[in-house]
Amino acid sequence: MSTAGDHVEVAAPGRRRPRLIFLLVGVVLAVALAAVLLALRAPAASTASGTAVAGAGRPVPRFTLPALGAAKKEVGVPANGGGGGRPAILLFFASWCPPCEREIPALAATYRQQQKEHSPLAKVAVIGVDANDPAPNALAFVRSSGVTFPVGADTNFRVTQTLFDFSHLPESVFVEGNGTIAGIHLGPLSTSRFSSWERRLLAGG
Repeated sequence: MSTAGDHVEVAAPGRRRPRLIFLLVGVVLAVALAAVLLALRAPAASTASGTAVAGAGRPVPRFTLPALGAAKKEVGVPANGGGGGRPAILLFFASWCPPCEREIPALAATYRQQQKEHSPLAKVAVIGVDANDPAPNALAFVRSSGVTFPVGADTNFRVTQTLFDFSHLPESVFVEGNGTIAGIHLGPLSTSRFSSWERRLLAGG
């Protein structure tokens, strides 16, 4: 029993409750912040004009670009493949990109050989997109690399960055005949992987 001089300290009822509330609020805010950051990092579902941004499983964005080295001709999808019943591989590159200097000549040689031999793989359309490159530089690069597939000049990065969300090169996009993107390869593409994707696209994914 306590005497009159004793001091007994008793915790006030509900004193821990504010700490619990602050903890819960902190957790909620942390979750909300994480969701916002993920949303900002994820590719946007549409551009300001409402055109779908590229992503695996989505329809390939339609685009038209002036063809390099060909007067009054255009390059794009689905006119050259991808959505018109013919599968396509889109190769994004530029003359100022060091990895492209190694990638494109090898892929161009593989493409030429397939065309020469009338290989079944030649049924896959190959479309080049030269990005953010002065036309003379782009044309000199594709010619020195032995490129014979059609190449569009994306001089202002409109297609490469706005529609496909690519800021680094090289990149490759694999499109099924119905216009659906089957996959995206980031970085240099080997000839073996190139041919493997051709077979996969011809087999229907």
